[in-house]
Amino acid sequence: MSEPITIRKLVDRISSGDIRIPAFQRDFVWEPDQVAFLLDSIYKGFPIGTVILWKTDNRLSTDKRLGFFTLPEPQKDYPVNYVLDGQQRLTSLFSVFQTELEPDSDQWIDIYFDTLAEESVQESLFLALEPGETDPTRHFPAKTLFDTVAYRRATEDMDDESLLKLDELQSRFKEYLIPNEVFESDDQNRVAIVFERINRAGTELNVFELLSAWSWSDEFDLVEKFNALQDEIAEHGFDDLCEDKDLQLRIAAGVITGETTPARILSLQGAEIRERFAEIERGIIGALDFLKREASVRHYKMIPFPGLLVPLACFFATSSTEGFVYSDLQREKLLRWFWRSLFTRRFSADVNQRQAQDIEEMAKLKADEEYDLKLPSADIKFEFERSSFSSATANSRVMILLLNSMTPHSFLSGATIDLDKVLKKSSKHEYHHIFPQRYLARQGRDRGEINVLANICFLTRGDNNKIKDRAPASYASDIDDSKRAQYLSEALCPDDLGDLSYDEFLKKRSELLQGRARQLME
Repeated sequence: MSEPITIRKLVDRISSGDIRIPAFQRDFVWEPDQVAFLLDSIYKGFPIGTVILWKTDNRLSTDKRLGFFTLPEPQKDYPVNYVLDGQQRLTSLFSVFQTELEPDSDQWIDIYFDTLAEESVQESLFLALEPGETDPTRHFPAKTLFDTVAYRRATEDMDDESLLKLDELQSRFKEYLIPNEVFESDDQNRVAIVFERINRAGTELNVFELLSAWSWSDEFDLVEKFNALQDEIAEHGFDDLCEDKDLQLRIAAGVITGETTPARILSLQGAEIRERFAEIERGIIGALDFLKREASVRHYKMIPFPGLLVPLACFFATSSTEGFVYSDLQREKLLRWFWRSLFTRRFSADVNQRQAQDIEEMAKLKADEEYDLKLPSADIKFEFERSSFSSATANSRVMILLLNSMTPHSFLSGATIDLDKVLKKSSKHEYHHIFPQRYLARQGRDRGEINVLANICFLTRGDNNKIKDRAPASYASDIDDSKRAQYLSEALCPDDLGDLSYDEFLKKRSELLQGRARQLME
């Protein structure tokens, strides 16, 4: 084990180009709330895991950006340390605390320490907040902790008690040590084995870049073959799947071997994929067509758990040029499997094992439409009243598809919601709070109570502007009397919406959402 490293030193080494992200790592995928939770763990002195670096004199032909930042080139004649494990943590810390580089995107959300929150072992004292959500009297910017000038400015008007608290905060971060281990080798095969073992637990790997960068097969051009597939995927409206070549490799491994572990993927031979590529291609296209036609999933971004595409593509994989034609009975069973996989979050953990189980089940259903497909349970694994809404999270995407299954109209105008736009772009302008945020804030409700799944519906921007900060008791009368029952039912809202308190509404709406979910699962 190498000497532990401070956060300040870690940021400096990344800024200098000494620590880099290899091309075979997956992208930065952490949500802002996960970054805030990481900072809370550091503040409380909890371990955040060991960082594993690969030290080598052999430079890879391509590197990845580190989150939203393009890193400088490393100094010549010096070895480079590539991150094998800990990328999400390192990227989070660098993005919070670095002050030298400008981000390539405006998607980053700053993290703040809530100075007025009560100390709690369980609850996080750190929040990811948009600029308009901050209260300068209580939200202290974490990004100033290692910047002496910025920290002095941010604390100059603080009283002595607050200043002592923030000095203690700064001290904890300056003194925190991150354990790290350095693996030194110029043998790429050994590095591949280490990388595979680190990620064996079902983590989404970017093995495609790993195999391509290391000339996986001279007789088979992996990049060229998959590039040809991307055009057809895009034609079916799932353009973003083109970027997820790791998932496509998992599908290839699933079709060929019935398993999707990194070891299986790394053991694939070019000849195997070349001989069965048409079969793999039909499997992917068949799965996408099924989701679009039967489940109204129009775009890749709105698939909450992309891992479910693997067993579904295996079902549709075929050597027939006409594709696999499914029966009505098979369609019903596949749809129940799809919705149950969503509501039970089946592919959120133990992905490799569950994909292998479902690939086997799909093969049996494919051979015999009467086969009693083993389905996931019908237990909903999240709460509509408690789970926060963000179109980037899996639970929220499940919620969006649930609402989408009703083909709703906008409350006031009755306008048809442009679901294609909503699902493709995750447009914030189409998701709105039934009890408006400003109305609830005036009632003393905090952000966590307001922004829950049960308080979200589809509304056009025009209708939302008419509602503004009015309670349902006020704007419900603006809904066309002859259409009120229809519009509320389509939105899975209680028909007595205007008569309910917020707590009563959340309870009734959650029951309606759960009822619709059970319909889809059964």
